[in-house]
Formats: sequence, C-alpha cells, structure tokens
Amino acid sequence: MLGIKKEIGPQRHVDEWIGPAPLIQTDLPGPIARGFIERDEKYSSPSYTRDVPLVVKRAYGSVIEDVDGNRFLDFAAGIAVCATGHCHPKVVAAIEHQAKNLIHICGSDFYYPPMVELIEKLVSISPGKFAKRVLLTNSGAEAVEAAFKVARHHSNRKWAIAFHGAFHGRTMGALSLTSSKVRQKERFGPLVPMVAHVPYGNVDAIENELFKRQMSPEEVAAVFVEAIQGEGGYILPPPSFLKDLRELCDKYGILLVCDEIQCGTGRTGKWFGFQHFGVVPDIILVAKGLASGMPLGAMIARADIMNWPPGAQGSTFGGNPVCCAAALATLELIESSYMANAATLGKRLVTELREIAEARKVLANPRGLGLMCAGEVVNRKTGKPEPKLREKILKTAFERGLVLLPCGESGIRFCPPLCINETQLDVGLKLLDESLAMIV
Repeated sequence: MLGIKKEIGPQRHVDEWIGPAPLIQTDLPGPIARGFIERDEKYSSPSYTRDVPLVVKRAYGSVIEDVDGNRFLDFAAGIAVCATGHCHPKVVAAIEHQAKNLIHICGSDFYYPPMVELIEKLVSISPGKFAKRVLLTNSGAEAVEAAFKVARHHSNRKWAIAFHGAFHGRTMGALSLTSSKVRQKERFGPLVPMVAHVPYGNVDAIENELFKRQMSPEEVAAVFVEAIQGEGGYILPPPSFLKDLRELCDKYGILLVCDEIQCGTGRTGKWFGFQHFGVVPDIILVAKGLASGMPLGAMIARADIMNWPPGAQGSTFGGNPVCCAAALATLELIESSYMANAATLGKRLVTELREIAEARKVLANPRGLGLMCAGEVVNRKTGKPEPKLREKILKTAFERGLVLLPCGESGIRFCPPLCINETQLDVGLKLLDESLAMIV
C-alpha cells in the first residue's frame, strides 16, 4: 500500500492526504459509480472514449479516489495534463488567489498582469536567439489552428505538410493535419485542402515524393511535426530526423512548427521534446501540462512570423487570468524540481519496462524520453500487435488499482504526473507486471 502522506522525493504534500493507494474495496465500478455511469450514458455524446469505468471524486498528487472510496495510482495524468500532480497546493493557491481578484476580462481586448507575466515566461524558456511573440489559446487544437493560420498569413503560401500517425487535434484545421486513426476523420470531410502527409521520420519522402508529384516547395507554408508522436503511439523519431527536417525547411523557406502539446512542458526531462534533437523550430505549440489541468494553450513564434494585424486572431477565453495564474505556478514547479524528476525517473521507467518486457514477452519495444514512455502489446508467439489483448491488460491493471491509457494501434502509454516518486513508480510497475502475468 502507498499513501501520499508517506511519500518521498519531490512530492511532499501532507495537507491533503486522501489515504493509501492502491486500495480497492468494491467491485469496479462500485455501486455509486454505476449510478453516475448510467446517468452519463443516457445523455452524453457517444463520441467520448472511456477505457475504464472510473468515476472520480477527488485526486491528489498521483492518487485518484473514485466515488466509492476506491483509490488508484495514476499513470495517465489526465492524458499528460496534470504535470504537477492533481491539485498541487501551490497551483490551487494560485487559482484561488486569482479567482478572488479577477476571473475574466478578455485578453484580446484588455491587459492584466498574469497574462503579461506568462507570455514573458514562455518566451524566456523557449530556445532560439531571436525575438518571439506569444498567442494564448484555450487548448492545443486552438494553438494548432492559430499556427496553421499564421503560417499561411506570413508566408502567403497555402500547403501544409504533416506526418502519418500525427495527432494535432479535432477542430477542422487541426483535424486536417491529423493522421492517427480513420475514425477521427470519418464522415467529416471535406477537410481543409492543401494538406499532405508522409511517413513519420522520413524527410526524403517530402522532397522525393511530395515536391515531385503534389506541390512545389515554394508553395509550402509549414511542416507540422511532433518531436515525439503522442496519440500515434509514443513514437520516437530517428536521431537525425528533426535536424534533417530543419535543414529541408531552411532550404525552401518553409516554417517548422513543433507540436509540443503532449511532449512539452518538462515531460521528457527538458522543456520541449525537440531539445533532445538539437533543433530550434520557428513556431512552438504547447498546451496539456501547461496549466496543470486548467484549459490553456499557447503558440510561441518568431516575432517576424507573427506579423498579422489586430483582429486577425483572438480569443474570448484564451489566456484567461485564472488559467494564466495556474500556468505560472505550474512552470515554477516544473522548473524547480519536476523537470529534473522526469529526467531521472524516466530512465528508471524505461529500464524497468524493458525488464518486464523481457520477462513477459507480451510487452514489446519499451521506449520513451523522461516520463513519456510506452510499450506495445503483442502476441507472444508471433510478435504481432494485439489491440484486444491490450484492452484486457488495461482493464486488469485498473481492477488492481492502476490507471493507464492506450496509444497507437496496440500501445500502452506511461505518462504519470511529473511529481511521481520512486516508491509510486515501483508500485505501479509491480501492478503492471502482475496484470501482465494474470493475462498471459
């Protein structure tokens, strides 16, 4: 059993202890949870994807408690969102303080200190010895949309290039760049035109296929890329991929847009995933972990690129004061300890996943950087992907008190809060190993 009150390492929260975890004391879902699920399924959109029947009452650090009092270790962090853990006291205090003073005034029309301070901070942590400007949004998808628009506006070019396996969001421009699952696009066309895709990691395909058969490079506004593909399967690129891509963009005057929405804000042990590969993009997109769960995204671009006039882009709620306050607290915590923690424990996570994979054979190709890791669920005899077996593993792990999420065709992602400590990591991996043993 693991209790937050006894935690070691970076996460030393003692005021909001919610008890030991994992602790499973009812069938799952429990009786109260079943009632909420029945009510939800009666009225909610069937487009939601719920992998396990978890109805959350509260959460703290890396522990989730459901409405029936069951407690779980969280290895998903709200899809890599709760970077500082659930309800970190400093983030909560920042939210409460800001909410007592100013909840909303619209940053597209007026000024307020949290917004100014946040955009200054984002500029300061972003690589590149050039002037930068920042646009704040409500989400990652909105940041992608803004980058799509500013790239076309600045370059007066229309084509955009992305990669197979990419996930950039579900709004129409972002969806046009997405190439992760057919279901995400099915029956939503026509999408935004003049978007092309090539295999992830293959720069030659852009020049040898697209530029020969589909468009002139002088008509390409931007290339959108994830330094590490998220929904596509937590796929790491070949070592020279981003450098080669940067060179190609420079050769033809194309903007390089790095989507850091899932792999940014310290998750890989650096502020941004692309920093592991020695490149500097023209535009950086962040969201998810930026504000520890508050809805906020950002586009950070070279100042000369963001040369559109007043009114060309804005947002009623983007850069909301409360969200900005949460982000400032989040970035301070990540910078002071959690980014280093991600780097240290990430190495341990990959090493132990490899040991589990070697022993169980049903988990293959453990990989990752920092606390953004994954492994593929495969058939032990053939080595082929097993999506249905993955579902069983996720369900079994949940029943033992471990929350995990899928990615790609048959992958399991491991993206716990960056505040997780060694004890929690070991307990979670033990639960994973036991779940694999039960299945195979």
